[in-house]
Amino acid sequence: MIAALFFTVALLVTTLYFILGSIPLLVLKHDTPLDARFVRTFFNMYYKGAVVTAGATSISYALAGRPALATGAVALALLAVVLRRKIIPKMDALGAQIQSDMDAIPGFRKTHVTAIAINVVQLVIIVWSLVASRL
Repeated sequence: MIAALFFTVALLVTTLYFILGSIPLLVLKHDTPLDARFVRTFFNMYYKGAVVTAGATSISYALAGRPALATGAVALALLAVVLRRKIIPKMDALGAQIQSDMDAIPGFRKTHVTAIAINVVQLVIIVWSLVASRL
């Protein structure tokens, strides 16, 4: 159970760090490919970190005999995989169009905000599940 608590904290820190780090990136104008690459790299690193920490959290809860929390952590890892496969290519496509298509800028910003909102909901669900399970 100690490992489960450790990895749960790691998952919370990873998610909170991403949220706190990605919100200030909204001040970027998203009007250059460099802005787009920076934001895309930040999100890509987060999704990779989320898969690792959620996967480790899931394994540790499974070994601790907490199948509901293990299943929830697996769902978070799978969500990170799905989001990485959806959001990163979209950011790549929009980032490549920023210089030539003015509609790409609001599209990129919308993708950025949507990803942040999803992760805020994810953080709320993680905290709620921990409180509800009386970990």
